[in-house]
Amino acid sequence: MSQYKSRPTIAITCGEPAGIGPDLCVLLAAKLSAERRAKFVFIGNVDVLEARALQRGITWETISQSANIAVHNVVTAMPVASGKLDARNGAHVLAILDAAISGCQLGHYAAMVTAPLNKAVINDYLMPRGTHFSGHTEYLAAKTATPHVVMMLAGDVTQDGNTTALRIALATTHLPLKDVSAAITAESLTRTLMILHDDLQQKFRIKNPKIIVAGLNPHAGENGYLGREEIDIIQPVVAALKTQGMQLIGPLPADTLFNPSVLKGVDAVLAMYHDQGLPVLKYATFGRGINITLGLPIIRTSPDHGTAIDLAGSGAIDCGSMWAAIDCAINLSTQNNE
Repeated sequence: MSQYKSRPTIAITCGEPAGIGPDLCVLLAAKLSAERRAKFVFIGNVDVLEARALQRGITWETISQSANIAVHNVVTAMPVASGKLDARNGAHVLAILDAAISGCQLGHYAAMVTAPLNKAVINDYLMPRGTHFSGHTEYLAAKTATPHVVMMLAGDVTQDGNTTALRIALATTHLPLKDVSAAITAESLTRTLMILHDDLQQKFRIKNPKIIVAGLNPHAGENGYLGREEIDIIQPVVAALKTQGMQLIGPLPADTLFNPSVLKGVDAVLAMYHDQGLPVLKYATFGRGINITLGLPIIRTSPDHGTAIDLAGSGAIDCGSMWAAIDCAINLSTQNNE
């Protein structure tokens, strides 16, 4: 178990070494050094972090000598230049993830926050070896032997002076659109809704969460004229789970359910596929939104953006989403220890 039970240790993976992950770490180092709710471990390559700090005009010694920050060094296969991808370092990125996952499973870390990676780089490395990388979410599920996980993005939305939390979970994740309908089965939808409901209760301390379920088709199928998934799958699942005490609404048409009047008092929305729900959330919260993987035996959060290769080393970077992911990981870890 971690020696910091009352003050959790958070693992922060540095992600793609040529992207902005190392930048985010060094730019946030001063804030993390002063943070008193948790301790932090950067998991990445120390030489990359030091070089990126130098590029950013940050004194590396202020990071390396911080009592609140440690570095778990993971070697790279090839030298790293900011902004220049190299598929040979795909193994390095996976080793970073493995170290964080293992540390969480062993209790050394209370949570992991993952900086962005580049899936193409990892797949260019893996494809000749006969394997494939779908994304952080699927990789975490496989490595923790979790049969079903749920991807949820969240962010605060301010309107008319009032701030509310917008949470959008996904019934399917990184699938081609042509495969979405077949992937939405009564079994998978039931498991997704149960995980979403249980984690809202257990991790977010929402006693009786209220969840809106989106339809798959335009206008939620228009009584079968635009598709039968709502009638054959979604409605029966919602009805069955409501008999178990869940507060579920839907299926509702996705083009109107994100109206503030509809969302009032709602704790989460379940969208049927990636680009049905996430454009709404990213439009409303980009730069502050985060990703949370539900259903895992460990806590994992991440920012809502990619590697921004063109900004690595010198470009203007907004650390807001990464900080929000770290802040959420701290809060979830603290609640988990209560």
